[in-house]
Amino acid sequence: MSHTAKPTALKMGIPIPNSKLGLWLFLGTEIMFFTAFIGSYIVLRLGSKGWPTDTHDTHINVFLGGLNTFVLIVSSYLVVVSHEAMAQKNFSKARMYLLGTLILAFVFLGIKSIEYYGKISNDILPGHIAETSSQAIKKASRELEVVVRKRFAAYTSSGAIPTERPNDMVNLVIQIEALPKAATRPENVNEETFKALQVSAPVDVALHSRWMDLHQHIVANVSLKKPATGPEYVAASAKLEPGEKLPELEYSEVTALLTEMKADKTYGTYVTHGVFEPHPVVYGNIFASIYFLMTGFHAIHVIVGMILFAVVLRQGSKLDGKWTDFVENSGLYWHFVDLVWIFLFPMLYII
Repeated sequence: MSHTAKPTALKMGIPIPNSKLGLWLFLGTEIMFFTAFIGSYIVLRLGSKGWPTDTHDTHINVFLGGLNTFVLIVSSYLVVVSHEAMAQKNFSKARMYLLGTLILAFVFLGIKSIEYYGKISNDILPGHIAETSSQAIKKASRELEVVVRKRFAAYTSSGAIPTERPNDMVNLVIQIEALPKAATRPENVNEETFKALQVSAPVDVALHSRWMDLHQHIVANVSLKKPATGPEYVAASAKLEPGEKLPELEYSEVTALLTEMKADKTYGTYVTHGVFEPHPVVYGNIFASIYFLMTGFHAIHVIVGMILFAVVLRQGSKLDGKWTDFVENSGLYWHFVDLVWIFLFPMLYII
């Protein structure tokens, strides 16, 4: 009879739970993901002379960014305490600190929403930013056109001016100009609305005239001090010597015009709310694209972390020791989210 002991079974792999190993592998891919973003940002930033750094141009709020950094650091501390409580089987304490982490995550997203609103309300969006004086002038004209069309829409949508071509501004302006003298009103328009439109008609016609004049000067690329259409323009052009041309439209003229229009007591409010400050920002569109791409993906990762915490909190009083690894892995993921922001904050907000 053999007394040889049976060999012990070999244990393969690293002495950590499979869930933690899987998470570390996942975080490795996430590191490469954000490294690509950060690397691209560094290359674009160093290779773009005149990169926008003025917070008045970018509408970057350093204080809110720093506050969010503090919020995430505190939340990481709370999730560590929660995991420690899980290890000590103090599940009520773990739930309390995990709830604190979730609340701080909501605070982070709330602050980020305020930042996003500040940029959206100032039209700091990819593809919307004028990077040269010429682009700024054309952007102001387009925005002013939108203001005029919205004003004209009040006449067509109410039925005060029946038309099958509500976008035909040439025809509409003639009808709106004649509206104050109209003896009768359409049956489908109440008297109060019709009278209000009759009062506002001269104002909207004047607003259209100012926009059309600017548009014509942009097309002709002629200074606002010179005529851009009609016999006067032809006569002024005929007086030019060979090789000469009329003075070109300048950025300062357009900004002065918009300032004057915004100060007007009749239509100034419409212009103020509808036309942004036509300030050119070199590389502004690249900056906005990178900012929203990097902070947007980070925000998505924050939401994923919040979902993980919510899954644990949903257990309520049923939370027990079998959730310890889940809480630890969720904490590791949250630390990664925190670490990414610590890189993003100085790059986007300070440097």
